[in-house]
This record gives sequence, C-alpha cells and structure tokens, in this order.
Amino acid sequence: MIIQSVKMAWEAITSNKMRSFLTMLGIIIGVTALVVLVSLVNGATSSITSEVEALGNDMISVNVFDDKGLPLRLEDLNTIAEYESVAKIAPSGSSSAKVKYLNKDMEISLYGTTPAYYNIQGLKLDYGRFLKSADLDNRSYVAVLSHDTAKELFSDTDALGKNITIDGRIFLVVGVLKEDESFMGAFMGSKSIYVPYTVESRMSGIPYIISFNVASTDNTAAESEINSMLLQRFKQDEEAFNVINMSTISSTMDTITGTLTLLLGGIAAISLLVGGIGIMNIMLVSVTERTKEIGIRKAIGAGYGSIMAQFLVEALMLSLLGCTIGLLLSWGLLELATALAGKIKFTMTADVVALAVGFSSAIGLIFGLYPANKAAKKHPIEALRYEG
Repeated sequence: MIIQSVKMAWEAITSNKMRSFLTMLGIIIGVTALVVLVSLVNGATSSITSEVEALGNDMISVNVFDDKGLPLRLEDLNTIAEYESVAKIAPSGSSSAKVKYLNKDMEISLYGTTPAYYNIQGLKLDYGRFLKSADLDNRSYVAVLSHDTAKELFSDTDALGKNITIDGRIFLVVGVLKEDESFMGAFMGSKSIYVPYTVESRMSGIPYIISFNVASTDNTAAESEINSMLLQRFKQDEEAFNVINMSTISSTMDTITGTLTLLLGGIAAISLLVGGIGIMNIMLVSVTERTKEIGIRKAIGAGYGSIMAQFLVEALMLSLLGCTIGLLLSWGLLELATALAGKIKFTMTADVVALAVGFSSAIGLIFGLYPANKAAKKHPIEALRYEG
C-alpha cells in the first residue's frame, strides 16, 4: 500500500509542477534559513572559541584603572610571580607610535613587555630572537617586529640587524614574528612592535604598570590570589581594576552562543511553520479537486487507511522534496560565505541536517494530517456525485 501511495503521490506532484514548487517554496526558504543561520553561528562560534583557547585557558589578564596613588611596578609583578598558582607573568604597556625606515613610515602599536610575554601569548618567531632580561635591565633600544610591520618596512629584505626609528629614537631590530593568521590576530591588529617594558614606559611617560598578563597553573587559585592582593593594595575598591579569566570567558561564550543558536533556530523554524500552512492549503485544494477520484477509489474497495496514506504521503513528499532543495541551497550559500569570510569555515553538520529533515518531516505529517483525514472520511456516494 505504501509503495502504491508513493507512486500516486509522485504522479500528483509532477502533474502540476509549478503549483508543487510554489507549495514547497515555504519549506525551501524555511530549511535554508534554519540551516544557514545555525551553521553561521556554529562556524563563527567555533572559530572564535578556538582562537580564545589558542590564547590559553590558563591565562589571566589584569587591567588597573585607578592605582589610588600606589601604582604597580616590576617589583610587584615579581612578588606575584612567586605565587604557586602563577607560572609566568608579564606587563603589557602599549601606545601608538610612528616607525620609520629610510623613506618608509607607518603608524604601529608599540608594546612594552618582558621575555615571559612571548610564551604567555603563544607568539612564534620567524627569525631572530625575542626580548631578553638583559634588554630590560640595560634599557636596550631593541625591537621585535610583527610579520606585517617587517613586510611593509622592509618588503622581502631581511630586517634583522637593521636600525629603525620609533618616535625619533633609533632601535635595533633583533627579531621578526611569524604571520598571525588567526581571527584574534586580525581583530587585535597586525602592525605592532615589541620593545623592552623599561624602554616603552619611558617613551610613553607611564613609569608604572596598568596592565599585565599571567599564565597560571591553577586559574581559580591565581585569580583569587591576584584579586585579594590588588584589593588590599587599592583599598578594597573593586572598581579600581579588573581581572579577566580566559577560562571564564570560554564558558560564558559557550552559554551565549548556545542561546543565540536556539534563538536564531527558533526564528527560522517559524518559516517552516509558514511552509507547513502552505502545504495544508494546497492539500485541501487537492482533496477538493480529486473528490470524484476519491469516490471511485472508495467504490472499488479502498478503505479509510488507504486514502489517508495516499494524501499523507503526498504531503510528506512535498515537505521532504522542499527540504532536499533547501539543503542543497544552504550548502551553496555556506560555501559562498566561507569563500567570502576567508578565515572562518562554515559547514553543515550532521545534527543540523538531521534537525532540518526531522522538522520538515514533522511539518509534512502534521499539516498533511487534516487534509488526509478529510479525504479519507468522504462518503463514496457523495464523492461520486460531486461535480466541482
């Protein structure tokens, strides 16, 4: 009976192709909206989460807004470094500066820090070296360039050993970092130069620490110890500073993006419901048009279940065909989005496809149930008399 119902449903759909397509259009749009929106959120979330995790869930970032006349200095960071929960610690002074080499000049972000910053931030060298403790102690005018800074100033020439001018001061280039192709790298800016903290603080006129990063062995313990130390120093003023725990950020992001996925998925599901109403509408028209056919089938012995299956399978087939077209369209749109985004890959995951197919099937069955039941309940004599 099912095979016969499928054949009859296919004949009914293909006999009026344009009407069938327009009926499926609501499902096509709904599936496309559902799959594309959820996949875009998942792709962006996955990319950002991996970038945050690349920075290290063991990292803590601290910013001081009001030092209460008791500013932090390198000696204070050395004290914090002695905590058992702290593996490495490094200040992060920053300012804008103008760098010049021969006839080329550009605006860059100048970072003043210590050797530990290299490992905390997961930086990678292309060639040369990073900052050394001796550079800080001697206040050496040495610089490590980001990949983009070196490329713009020196093109394809080796920058190692060259002298550059930063805000009128001559620096020796001792290293160049590898290109940072990550999303976070693009967000934070790729044109940067790293110099000893003792030099940058003098250049910026800020001889005290307003920002530092910590790599911990125990994030919770490190956050608690640093928070307690700073509260004591800054007179119990919680607004004087903030402590950002990267592991907390990851957990918060998972919660936010999960909620966002459900929200967008729910909005897209409304389109599928609208598509289901379209299927019900056309199926009711189809039942009316085929009243005499129903009467003939019932007269030769077709029962309630047979007629019910015929129209229910037709509604389900319309829904699933629309779902298939919607999935193909979604795949094309996601490939286009990936090509445009470059660094973020958007793909249809198996669970999203299963959700779309399951929801479309449910829509076809639910909205096809009433028309199918109406057809199956028709009295054969009245159906045969129908002249429509």
